[in-house]
Amino acid sequence: MRLVPTNPMNRALMSILIFEAICCGLAIPGMIQVGDASVGLAFGLGGTALLLCLAASGMLRRPIGWTLAWAAQLACVALGFAVAMMFAVGAVFLVLFAIGFVLGKRLEATRTAG
Repeated sequence: MRLVPTNPMNRALMSILIFEAICCGLAIPGMIQVGDASVGLAFGLGGTALLLCLAASGMLRRPIGWTLAWAAQLACVALGFAVAMMFAVGAVFLVLFAIGFVLGKRLEATRTAG
């Protein structure tokens, strides 16, 4: 489940991943203050999700980048187990990413058909 490297939707999906990384980073203080998670756990979970998003964004033109991107979507939603609001935030980013992916696939189909 990936797009060709020349697909223009790749940039939009990279942007989504970068904004998702920012939200994962901002979830760290939320986990500490609202979720009563320890500092180490919050930085471990949030930092891992943040780095996964950034790594996926940087490598989205390679096949491994797509694996990391879909894993980053799951990691962001899974942060909801530490602070409940991340279920909603992660779901929003997952939907945005999936819509961008579907639109990218439609662009590819249009280019090959036309």
